[in-house]
Amino acid sequence: MLCVHTPGPLTAGAGARITVAGAESNVAVGLARLGHRAGWAGRLGADEPGRTVLRALRGEGVDLRHASADEGAPTGAMLRETRVGDIARVHYWRAGSAASRQRPDHLAAALADGARILHLTGITPALGEGPRAAVTDALRHAREHGWTVSLDVNHRERLWSGAQAASVLRSLLPGPDVVIASEDELPIVAGAAGDGERQRVAELFAEGVGEVVVKLGAQGARIHHRDGSTTEAPARRVPVRDTPGAGDAFCAGYLSGLLDGLGAGRRLERAVVCGAFAVACEGDWEGLAHRDELTLLDGAPGHTVR
Repeated sequence: MLCVHTPGPLTAGAGARITVAGAESNVAVGLARLGHRAGWAGRLGADEPGRTVLRALRGEGVDLRHASADEGAPTGAMLRETRVGDIARVHYWRAGSAASRQRPDHLAAALADGARILHLTGITPALGEGPRAAVTDALRHAREHGWTVSLDVNHRERLWSGAQAASVLRSLLPGPDVVIASEDELPIVAGAAGDGERQRVAELFAEGVGEVVVKLGAQGARIHHRDGSTTEAPARRVPVRDTPGAGDAFCAGYLSGLLDGLGAGRRLERAVVCGAFAVACEGDWEGLAHRDELTLLDGAPGHTVR
């Protein structure tokens, strides 16, 4: 999407910063910065916002061979206004956008090209029937060809309700090998009212999920394993400037660890480090870590690398 940030309420005539945003594209940028080949197969309008998105992603090394343009629909947009203190409000213009008209055939070439990991989020299926079908078809293709599938629940209340999200995302099970969710998102994909985290995780395992990663925000994160054990990592302490995009950075770090064959603890550590880089800088992806920067947070606060 085209993304407009205002430092104050829109009604006050605040200035704006123009950038691009999108959960899956944020993850692709994060993986590319960590040295992996990452492709994004989204759909954009044949317009200046669409070209702006392509320039930004191309500049970050994301493979865009299978991104496509819709001549009859605009690129989606998002406005994020800082409303009170550090509380932000997000407005979406996604209905009728090029992305909302994505269909399975738009992904055919990307899927035929092959991959090790297919990363999906709960945002794309929220955009309409076509995107839902595209996600379902991509997941089926990945399973048939032995790819690892990751699903970040990434619920957005302004796009669809929790009940709508639960109906669609639960229908994708069994399917994902890795499910990533915050504590408040886990009830969307598993369990009933009153169930605890372990009960919900057990249900996901019963559906064939290989591991469940729970994001805990400022408390870090943990992985639930099929044998009933867990692996935990605390969050890295950094000054928080901007939280949107942190979950996508976390996913990029975690998937990078999977691609590198790291053990559970090191995967989770990379994920929380990447999340820390994201919240310490303004923007959804601009502050994401490059591979040679992953150790920067190991130094004392305020130190300078010379």
